[in-house]
Order: sequence, then C-alpha cells, then structure tokens
Amino acid sequence: MFEKNEKWTKAKYQEFQKYLDTQKEGSQFLAFNQKLVKTKYKIIGIKVPVLRNIAKKISKTDINSFIKVAKDDTYEEVMLQGLIIGNIKEIEVAICYFEQFIPKIDNWAICDVVVTSFKIIKNDKDNFLNHIKKYLQNSHEFIVRVGIVLLLNYYVESKYIDEIFNLVDSLTREEYYINMAIAWLISKCFIKEKEKTYMYLKNNKLNQFTYNKTLQKILESFQVTDQDKEIIRKLKYPRNY
Repeated sequence: MFEKNEKWTKAKYQEFQKYLDTQKEGSQFLAFNQKLVKTKYKIIGIKVPVLRNIAKKISKTDINSFIKVAKDDTYEEVMLQGLIIGNIKEIEVAICYFEQFIPKIDNWAICDVVVTSFKIIKNDKDNFLNHIKKYLQNSHEFIVRVGIVLLLNYYVESKYIDEIFNLVDSLTREEYYINMAIAWLISKCFIKEKEKTYMYLKNNKLNQFTYNKTLQKILESFQVTDQDKEIIRKLKYPRNY
C-alpha cells in the first residue's frame, strides 16, 4: 500500500480507509478524544503518533495523487492530510497545499499537530511571516489560531519579538481558541525574552481574559523561576486600562 512513488487511485484510497479502521484504539480512547476535541468530523480514535507514522509512509508514495483523492470523512483523515503536507520538501509546493488545507481545520488539535509538523518554514521565516499576517486577519477562528501557533513554534526569538507583540495587540477577537493561543504564545515569549515581555505585559492591548490567562500560563511554567513568578503575581491585580 505504501510503495515508493506509487500513485493513488480512488479504489486504492478506499482500501486505505479500511486499513485506517484497523489502526484505531478501543472505545475508551475514542470517548476521551470525542470529549477533548470538538469537531464536525467523525473521530474513529487513532493516536497521533500512529498517524505520524502513517503520514511518513504515505509521504514516500506519490503525494500529489494522494491529496487529490483524499477524503475528509474523518478527523484522522483530515489530520493526515496536514501531516503529509508538512513532509513536503519543496517549500513553494508545501505552502500552496498548506493554504488549501487550513480552511478544513475546525479544532485546536488538528491546528496544533499540523502546525508543529510544518517545519519547512524555518528555511524562509522572513517571507512566510507575510502569510502569517494574512492568517491573523482571517474571519475563520482556526485560521487565526494557525497564525498564532506558527508564531509560537517558529518565531519566538529576539528578531521577531516586537513584531509578535504588535501582531497580537492588533487582534480584537473574542474566540476562546484564539485567545488561549495568544496566552500560550506570550507566556513562551516571557520564557525566551523575559525583559521585553515583562515590559509588554505592563503596557499591552490584550483583553482581560487573555491577559489573565497569559499570567496564569507563566505562573504554571516549570521554566520560570520562583522569583520571576513573584514579579508576575504583582501584575495580575489591579489591571489598569
């Protein structure tokens, strides 16, 4: 099924769907996943490491023909498409497929797993930042989250830190999964660039929920010293606007 450079047909993909069904875990794992991930896609219950392994095997076949016949019948099939795109070595091809794929994302799990697999952008971060800015202006909640999680995974360094603060301050969104991703991003900024992030936390445009969640994530981090946590606790109350 996973022969090198082998092309995919609709019939071969139907066989693959049957194979996927054999890779699922038991009902307990399925119930856990269904509770954890809210999605329009049917969840069959396959663990992410198993999906990553399957994606590696598919990536040795003809990826273009796979993507052409791939279905969105299940959560796992959609996640697999994203993981396979993350394995494409030609950056322009990968970005093209990535942008076609991200409107399919309707939950945090597919977003975060796929984005952490899209490592090819590390080779062209300056140019790809323009794509991220476009995602952040999208009306789709999870496309915005894609942009934030891309920043979180690939841009938290001194070169981009001020740009990150400007970008999140420009967002005026109320969606939970956007604001939780922002909190996660800024907490990582604190770990990597403590002084600049502390000054940002003293003067920012985050909404109250996101601001408090950011401080919470910093306080929960094992990478932040007790001394720095005491400084952060003093920021939480009161908050001046």
